[in-house]
Amino acid sequence: MFTGIVEELGEVVKASEAFLAVRGPLVTSDAGLGDSISVNGVCLTVVQVDGDVFTADVMAETYRRTAIGDLREGDRVNLERAATLTTRLGGHLVQGHVDGVAHIVKRTPAAEWEEVTFRLPAGLAKYVVEKGSITVDGTSLTVAWIEGDEFSVGLIPTTLEATTLGRKQVGDPVHIETDVVAKHVEKLLQSTGSQL
Repeated sequence: MFTGIVEELGEVVKASEAFLAVRGPLVTSDAGLGDSISVNGVCLTVVQVDGDVFTADVMAETYRRTAIGDLREGDRVNLERAATLTTRLGGHLVQGHVDGVAHIVKRTPAAEWEEVTFRLPAGLAKYVVEKGSITVDGTSLTVAWIEGDEFSVGLIPTTLEATTLGRKQVGDPVHIETDVVAKHVEKLLQSTGSQL
């Protein structure tokens, strides 16, 4: 479980068809085998720590559902260690289980912030609500508006600087995790035959 508050920008050291090695001095400072680290919103399990680099195995399912396979040596990634019982919940409850890959369709700079619009993959818009929380590349954000399969968020200077979202361009893919509570409610209603 994570909070969606990115702790540091890591750097991909090596990417293969079976594993990902990432440099992250902060997240490796207390990382051990079996720990969970969110990499661009994808929960990965640490299988090796070597100095400030951790390695995680990556399954075929992860490659199929995410854009992790597009990462190359030198790419920057958002990193967050798993939450503990004493962690402040500065964002919202994030599982690190990606629902799909969205794409940036527009960036609108303003004096002190920037509005970024994304296009969701089919079937996810029903879980996204205006002023609700959403996770984009592991970053907890508030939905400014949603219309059809597009939604927008406002990014403050800190978010633009401290996450990969300040570097992403129109057309780039991002990982989306919607609200897990909405998905559970939907499933419960369906199992009882209730209509939404």
